[in-house]
Amino acid sequence: MNYLTLEHASLSYGEKTLFSDIELKVNQGDKIAIVARNGSGKSSLLRIVAGIDKLGGEQASYWINKDINTSYLDQDPDFDPALSLLDTILEGHDEWIKPLRALHTAQKSNDDAEIQKALMLVDEAKAWEVENYVNELASKFKLPDLESRVSILSGGQKKRLAIVKALAGKPDFIIFDEPTNHLDLEMIEWLENFLSQGNMTILMVTHDRFFLNNVCNQILELDRGSMYKYQGDYEDFVEKKAMRMQNETVGKDKLRKMLKRELEWVKRMPKARTTKSKSRVDAYYDKKESLDTPSELGEIEFEIDHTRLGSKVLELHSVSKSFDSKIILEKFSYKFKQGDRIGIVGPNGMGKTTLLKLFTGMLPVNAGKIIIGETVLFGYYEQDGMKLNDDLRVIDVIRNIADFIPLKKGLKMSAENLLEKFLFPRPQQQVYVSQLSGGEKRRLYLLTILIKNPNFLILDEPTNDLDITTLNVLEEYLMEFPGVLLIVSHDRFFMDKLVDHLFVLQGDGMMRDFPGNYSTYREALVKEKLEVEKPVITTVQPVHQGPRRIQQASKKEMQQIEKEMDRLSQERDKIVETFNANLPGSPEFIKNNKRLTEIQERLVEIESRWMELADG
Repeated sequence: MNYLTLEHASLSYGEKTLFSDIELKVNQGDKIAIVARNGSGKSSLLRIVAGIDKLGGEQASYWINKDINTSYLDQDPDFDPALSLLDTILEGHDEWIKPLRALHTAQKSNDDAEIQKALMLVDEAKAWEVENYVNELASKFKLPDLESRVSILSGGQKKRLAIVKALAGKPDFIIFDEPTNHLDLEMIEWLENFLSQGNMTILMVTHDRFFLNNVCNQILELDRGSMYKYQGDYEDFVEKKAMRMQNETVGKDKLRKMLKRELEWVKRMPKARTTKSKSRVDAYYDKKESLDTPSELGEIEFEIDHTRLGSKVLELHSVSKSFDSKIILEKFSYKFKQGDRIGIVGPNGMGKTTLLKLFTGMLPVNAGKIIIGETVLFGYYEQDGMKLNDDLRVIDVIRNIADFIPLKKGLKMSAENLLEKFLFPRPQQQVYVSQLSGGEKRRLYLLTILIKNPNFLILDEPTNDLDITTLNVLEEYLMEFPGVLLIVSHDRFFMDKLVDHLFVLQGDGMMRDFPGNYSTYREALVKEKLEVEKPVITTVQPVHQGPRRIQQASKKEMQQIEKEMDRLSQERDKIVETFNANLPGSPEFIKNNKRLTEIQERLVEIESRWMELADG
C-alpha cells in the first residue's frame, strides 16, 4: 500500500537551492532514513512530507494516504506550556481524552459516584488500553507526573514528550526528525527495538548510525540538491555510495588514502571474537561515507603541535559530590594519564554533566580532592554552552579567538584553513552566524574550542545536530588527538570509535570503572545477567545418563568450535587487508565482501553454540 508520493519537488531560500526536482515514495513497511549535510534541507523536506510546509516547484505534486494515521515528530517541538503532559499527549484524540480526563478529575475529587460514572465512560470508549500504553511510554521515556504542566519541562524532556505523543496514537506512518537527540542510551535502545518491528512504516532524519543501521531498510541521500536512493541498511549505503563517488568528482587517490587510514584503525583494534567483529567491519565501511566531502575542502591531513601535557594531568582522590539528598559521586578515585580516552555513560539525570564541571573545577567537591596539573589546558564543549554572536561573520568568530593553530615543524594553520577542514568553504566563511543552520552553528561552536589548541578535550554530547559527514571529519580529527579525551555521548558509534575506557554512573554515587568501549560494556552486562539468572541445579543426575561422557563430548565440540573460530578469524583478517588493494565496485572487492559477510554470520552462529556449551 502506498502511503506517500512526492514528485518533482523543489525548495529554495532566496538564491540558495536546497533541492530540485526530487521524488520520494513511501510504501507500507518501508523504514527510510534521509541523510545529508547540515543545511541541505532534510528537516524542511520532512515538514513538507508532514503537510506543514508548502511544496515548491511548478510541476510538483504531493499525495498522502488519508486513510492512515500519520504522526510527525519535529526536531524542536513546541507545546502549550499551560497544558498538562497528559492533555498534550492525547491532544487531537477526543475519543480518548474525554473519558480519561473525566476519570483523572473524578479520582482527584474522591467522589465515588463521579468515579463510577467516569469508569463507565472509560469502559465504553475502551480507553483502558490507551491509558496503560501512555503510562508505559511515559515511564520508558522518564517523564514526570502526567498531571504536571509542560512549562516545568526542560528542552530534553519536551523532546521525549513529543516522542511519547507521536507514538501514543499508534500511527501507521511515523515521520521523525532526529528522534535520538536528548535520549539516553537506554531510551535509544528501547526506541530502536520498538521501531524495528515489521509492521512499522517510518521516514526519518537521523545521524545516529547504530540506530539507522538497526532500524532502516532504505536510505535516501540529499547531495548537492539531488536525491539518491540506496536499498539496505547503513553498511549497504556507505559501500554503494563509495562506488557512486568513485565515478564522480572524488579521485581514486583520495579514496585509497581514506580507506588506508580506516583500515589501519581497524587493525589497531583488538581482535573481535563476538558480534563485535561485525561492528568493526561496519566501522571500516563507515569511513567511506566521509568521501562525500567536496574535494575543494581538502582532507584532514595535518599534524597539530598540541600544547604539551605534563606527567601530572588530573587526579581524583576519594571525591564525593551531592546536591541535598541526591548523591552524584561517592568516594571515587582516578588518576588521568596522557592518552586516556574515556567515555561517561549513564541514564539521563544521573549527573554526567555535573561530573564534567566537577573535574574541571567549575563545581566544588563535597569531600575529597581534585588536583589539576599545571600544564593542563581544558577545551570544554558544553552541551548547552553555545553562545555565538549572530551579527558576526563565521570567519570573525574564529579569528576573535585565534588567527591560527600551530603545526609541527614551525608551520601554522590559519583560521580559514581550519574552517575549510571542518566543511566551511571560503564563501560560507563570509556568511553571518544568523544565517547558519542549527547543525552548522554546532560545528562552528566546536571549532571555537579546537582553535584554542587544548590538550585535555571534554565533549558533552557533541554529536547532537551534527550530520554524518561532519561526524566523520570530527572522528578523524579526534582519532589523531594526542591529549586526553573525555566524552559524554549517546551516540554509540561515535563512542565505540573513540573511547577505550568507560566511567559508568550507576546511581547513588556509584561509578563503575570499565576497561572497554560501549559495545564491549553492553556485552559484559548481558554476560553478567546470564550469570545471575543461571539456574542452580540441585538435583543429582542419574548415573545412567553418563554426565562424564556428556562433559567430554561438550569439551570436544568446544575445541572444534575454537579451531573453526581461529580459522575464520584469520581468513577475515586477510580479506580486510585486500580492501586496500581493491577499489569498491571491482569484481574482487564484491567477491571478498560477500565472503566477509558469510564469515561474520558464521562466527556469530558458532560462538552462540560455544556459549551454550560453556554454560552447561
